[in-house]
Amino acid sequence: MTLRHMKIFVTVFQQGSITGAARDLHLAQPSVSLAIKELENYYGLRLFERIGRHISPTEGGKEFYGYAVHIVSLFQEMEKKMKNWDAVGSIRIGTSITIGTHILPALTRRFQREYPKLHLEAIISKSSDIEQHILNNSIDIGLIETQPEHPELTFIPFMEDTMCAIVPCHHPLTRQTDVSLSQLAEYPFLMREHGSAGREILDAALSLQQISVRPVWESSSTQAIVRGVSEGIGVAVLPYLLVERDIREKLVAMVPLTEPIRRNLNIIYHKSKYLTPNMLAFIDLCQKESFSKDFSV
Repeated sequence: MTLRHMKIFVTVFQQGSITGAARDLHLAQPSVSLAIKELENYYGLRLFERIGRHISPTEGGKEFYGYAVHIVSLFQEMEKKMKNWDAVGSIRIGTSITIGTHILPALTRRFQREYPKLHLEAIISKSSDIEQHILNNSIDIGLIETQPEHPELTFIPFMEDTMCAIVPCHHPLTRQTDVSLSQLAEYPFLMREHGSAGREILDAALSLQQISVRPVWESSSTQAIVRGVSEGIGVAVLPYLLVERDIREKLVAMVPLTEPIRRNLNIIYHKSKYLTPNMLAFIDLCQKESFSKDFSV
């Protein structure tokens, strides 16, 4: 079993076909098929199920991929480092949209102040996308708003965020010291789209209290929801990180929730990932920093 076998296996797994892998690797299809067969013979297990022209990984194949993709990546990293010893190093970071918007810029500035020769490459997308990037090893470390469900991912909480209720500035609820979800549900509700981290947390809290809400607005844009609330269309519950500035500028008013809804923001990486000293330094900075209101200072 050689590194070549692993490269071929990883490409077949990611492409989902022998033909696609052969095209990407500039190899003949029989050569790709032979390499997969040799791997299966070596380990004594089937890595792919073959149904007609289609293939799909077996459970053993998925487990092998979790190791192979990182071994191949580590070799490529070594090649790049040794052949470009004087080049500036880089760490590939992926974050959810909230973290990428409100935390990553200041975090990047602080990290590069301490490690000026290092370069942070960032992808900002949905938490589920960041998890997939980690699984494919297209990024090194992720910062997401949810706890990952995939067993191959390790997570470390590094910050706590709070969900908060926002209402129009002259809304009757602003005269209260706090407000319950059941009280909010009496008014038209504006919500983030299904699948967003904030929406999942809010739906869980509503379900726990057996409160049914049918939103008048659903949007993937936090600012659209904030604007809607400011115009008196309804009320909303959003992560404080996303609306802190709007509250401070009195575009909307915040009313504390009677039963606070809190969530952890998490650092994630693959359990088989080789963490370089620079990656460990980035994780250490995330854990040591006080991500409070003065974070941007």
